[in-house]
Amino acid sequence: GFIFQVASFQGVAVRSVSTSSPHDHPEHGRLVYKGNLAKTVLGVKFFSYSTSIFNLFMMPYIMLKSGIGVESLLVQAAFYGLIGIFTFVTPVTLHLLTKGYVIRLYYKDEVDTYTAITYNAILAEKATVFHQKDVKIPDITKMFTTFYAKTKSMLVNPTLFPNPQDYNHLMGYDKSSFFKFEDLEGVKEAD
Repeated sequence: GFIFQVASFQGVAVRSVSTSSPHDHPEHGRLVYKGNLAKTVLGVKFFSYSTSIFNLFMMPYIMLKSGIGVESLLVQAAFYGLIGIFTFVTPVTLHLLTKGYVIRLYYKDEVDTYTAITYNAILAEKATVFHQKDVKIPDITKMFTTFYAKTKSMLVNPTLFPNPQDYNHLMGYDKSSFFKFEDLEGVKEAD
């Protein structure tokens, strides 16, 4: 059927992209973080999009066969409303929740800039470049936001940074205004 063809095409596209381009992008700097839910986010969004496309194609057929077109205006409105929720609201909500999910994060030491790779609305990778000083931490813990890069919300998992120092620098925890663990050790030794 239609969905199977779309799914198999997507599978081929994803495979060819992942095998032909490794995650080394010297122009972005060194890779400091890799999100482990990247494939899941892509899969869920793709499934949601393909279901919506399928619904759009099937709506006229269902109406024709079920005779809803002849029924009352109220039944029609309820039917369109229900289909509309599944067709448009779900993908939009999914996109809003996952748009800040960082797939990969690169860091350029010499200029102190980061490049965050996220998925855009059409499931393509999008690069956002920002400086460490652009990073703002939300005052209250937000479910889908670890930090803001300028005004964009970004979501990372701190435990997935191979080098914890990279996370500390990203968040600005290594600045002098924060107490460093090493400094505390030095104080103890001095006593």
